[in-house]
Amino acid sequence: MGASSGSPANSADRGPARGGSRRAGYVPLREYAVIGDGRTAALVARDGSVDWLGLPEMDSPAVFGAVLDAARGGRFTLAPAVPHRAKRRYLPGTNVLETDFFTSRGAVRVTDALALHEDSTLTPMRELLRRVDGLSGSVPLCWSMQPRFGYGTRRTRLARRAGVPVATAGTDALAICAWDAGEPECDNGVISGHFELEGGRRALISMPFAHQEPLVLPARAECEARLDATCAAWLSWAHDRLYSGQWSEAVMRSLLALKLLVHAPSGAVAAAVTTSLPEEMGGERNWDYRFSWVRDSAFTLAAFLRLGCPAEAQAYFWWLMHASQLTHPDLKVLYRLDGGHRTPERPLPWEGYRGSGPVRIGNAAAVQIQLDTYGELLQTAWQYALATGDLDVDIARRLAELADLVCTTWQEPDAGIWEVRGPPRHFTQSKMMCWVALDRAVDLAERGLIPTRRLPHWRTTRGRISAFIESRCFSHRRDSYVRSAGSEDLDAAVLLGHLYGYGGDGHRMRATISTLARGLRHGPYIHRYSGEDGLSGDEGAFLACSFWLTESLARTGHLPQAIELMDELVGLSNDVGLYSEEIDPDTGEFLGNLPQGLSHLALISAALAITDASKDTAR
Repeated sequence: MGASSGSPANSADRGPARGGSRRAGYVPLREYAVIGDGRTAALVARDGSVDWLGLPEMDSPAVFGAVLDAARGGRFTLAPAVPHRAKRRYLPGTNVLETDFFTSRGAVRVTDALALHEDSTLTPMRELLRRVDGLSGSVPLCWSMQPRFGYGTRRTRLARRAGVPVATAGTDALAICAWDAGEPECDNGVISGHFELEGGRRALISMPFAHQEPLVLPARAECEARLDATCAAWLSWAHDRLYSGQWSEAVMRSLLALKLLVHAPSGAVAAAVTTSLPEEMGGERNWDYRFSWVRDSAFTLAAFLRLGCPAEAQAYFWWLMHASQLTHPDLKVLYRLDGGHRTPERPLPWEGYRGSGPVRIGNAAAVQIQLDTYGELLQTAWQYALATGDLDVDIARRLAELADLVCTTWQEPDAGIWEVRGPPRHFTQSKMMCWVALDRAVDLAERGLIPTRRLPHWRTTRGRISAFIESRCFSHRRDSYVRSAGSEDLDAAVLLGHLYGYGGDGHRMRATISTLARGLRHGPYIHRYSGEDGLSGDEGAFLACSFWLTESLARTGHLPQAIELMDELVGLSNDVGLYSEEIDPDTGEFLGNLPQGLSHLALISAALAITDASKDTAR
């Protein structure tokens, strides 16, 4: 793929955009924003359509899934009924979305939110709020709500309760309460309405949802108050976050996006709110990311600790310790948001985003062996212990047992961080993270925080792992650590060894950074690896890898280059500051699930590293 700065492809997202940009029912993935309430999240397109919403939880079956099947997935549309342009933003410091629609007849503003309470307490009620304010003139608008319970597999019944349209399927129910938004009509599984709004007037639509509980039909005053409380709750949460560096807006938006991925009832952090958005248009690389990956844990805890989110850090750490206890001594690659580990993979009878099938539910990577996860878990526990000065006795014992397990399993081949679906290999990054696991265990033992009985064995095995990496996983021809033992392929994941403090040859790591920048970089984009992976087709550039390179440059004394690359990467977000998993370097098109937690975590980590390096340089 050719080099690209990314600016031309992104420039259209920075100003008002014309409506009607859908092709065969789909909008570019860049046109999605996300809203959430700590339990679930919705994708809202710039044209006013809610195209994804799992209920009652983020990993529940979707009631709106049009992003994956425009014809059968279901959606909730709300937009002017005449040609229009749109411009949107998040209200500063919140995850409340404002979209302004401009027409020849006037302008309106739509405010979208999943309701919170001012004290951020969780209640049984889930509610999507859509408020429309007339800004000028007089604008005709239409709305349509097409629920598709259970990914469209369950029959939907429409009826009225106290005059309010209600859609039900089994023990699930949702309603449409509309005020000054036209008289709701029910026809052929669709609830819809149309109205005209003058400047200075306001309309409101509430969509309450119930799962195995009574459906509450709210009053307008209650909905208005909840929308105000939602804004206040987000502002209150964002107020005390701790970052004032060069990219404060991007870091804050990334932290707010990360907060949307937190499953508040458990403390888990999802990798993304979606499933099966393609890494290649028309290809098979479509995965369910509504789970929590151990590979993200160290970045997640570091972000929470560094940016002043102690409650989230503690909740996430204890969720991770609980989930991993249920499978101890095995450590699973990923866990469900409720802490379970069974995630069987199956296809849905949907066409997929722009025909990119299959649409998968569940993730078979859960049964893979990925040895790097032990390093990430020990790194996470080490960060938590250093921040709090203590570890629970039972957790300390289990961490020591995991270190013992690494001593016996590090020599095995595995699927690696990229979860290849070909034969297992001796992936370099996996070996590096096994080294990190034992290095952190040694440090925790030396601090008296975990049992020390096997400390000499951990030290010895740590040395053996380093010897294997240096003798088997470095190519003198490439002048780089390579993807796997004995190969000549490159892998951006070895940068994680550097970022987590792998203590190999420092000169070799600096040379690797240069080689990866030459071999995998195209403009600001970094591809994950070279070589085959057991799947057909290709993929875009993995955004987290670009941020890992940025951080590596900052940590190795190349601060100007790091700042330059960071500026480019910050410019690659969509108009509301969100990132997907990947970007097509040729077109700037978003690829993969979104918003992608790892992309935002890597941005935060890179920004913090540059800030630290800048302070060191100034001393």
